Amino acid sequence: MDVSVEPQSFERLAAELSPLLSRYLRRYVGDPATADDLLQETLIRMAKGLPEFEGRSSPKTWAFAIATRVAADHFRSPGRRLGIVDVEEADEVPDPARLIDEQLVVDEMNTCIRQVIDSLPEDYRAAVVLHDLEGLSAVQIAEICGASVATVKIRTHRARKRLKEALDKQCDFFHDSENVFRCHRRS
Repeated sequence: MDVSVEPQSFERLAAELSPLLSRYLRRYVGDPATADDLLQETLIRMAKGLPEFEGRSSPKTWAFAIATRVAADHFRSPGRRLGIVDVEEADEVPDPARLIDEQLVVDEMNTCIRQVIDSLPEDYRAAVVLHDLEGLSAVQIAEICGASVATVKIRTHRARKRLKEALDKQCDFFHDSENVFRCHRRS
């Protein structure tokens, strides 16, 4: 992506990067409405910081670094901490009779994974989301997170290990009679 970083090009930069940043923030925080708010804050910080942007990294890396800091600030704020809600306590639970079996399985697996990702320390969460979900390289993640490449690799490895251990404790994974991978949540 060849993006000009001149002050008058903020609109172009925002238009090109907003979809990527939105997807990243949705994956990072797990809530579309919160992610939209954090995207707006990210764009505001980008607009304010663009005149001082020196181009030592790519505009994409710079924007992801800002988004990561905005998301981390969100989780640090006591009034905005993400809470895990049991399905029984949720306000809008879809009628199970209307959901097909496949969607129930996907939702249950997503819930398990989302809870584990939300429980990871911020550094681990950023590393695993940026690498495994956004497909960024360790070098790009190191620039975004202000860490060494080795540190990013360690964080990604440890995050994956924690993710696997937590899922092994919470869920029984199996292949059904049609060889479809399934998850059954333990009580």
